[in-house]
Amino acid sequence: QVQLVESGGGLVQTGGSLRLSCAASGRTCSTCNTAWFRQAPGKERDFVAAITWSGGNTYYANSVKGRFTISRDNAKNTVYLQMNSLKPEDTAVYYCAADSSYRGTYFREYAYDYWGQGTQVTVSS
Repeated sequence: QVQLVESGGGLVQTGGSLRLSCAASGRTCSTCNTAWFRQAPGKERDFVAAITWSGGNTYYANSVKGRFTISRDNAKNTVYLQMNSLKPEDTAVYYCAADSSYRGTYFREYAYDYWGQGTQVTVSS
């Protein structure tokens, strides 16, 4: 089993920045593809960004492209999401997810086996 713990959420003003961290423990996750999803109140959970296990490929939702950057440090079993130029519509609970094997997509929830508990990001206007 892999346990994922997110941290780094908080309250920030429009235009500000936050960096989220997702730390993996338990069974090694150095070969897990990892993603961030987010869920705003009353809405479905949406894909935000993903990174392959090697870090060689990254993918982003159109709504965050150019503002968010996903990265990983496999030596620390940690994936990061750097969020810049934050907007009120970025307000959501952010979840980290990791897979045990690639299922043909990086963008769908069903592709991931392990999930963190989420961290709240609130952007004030």
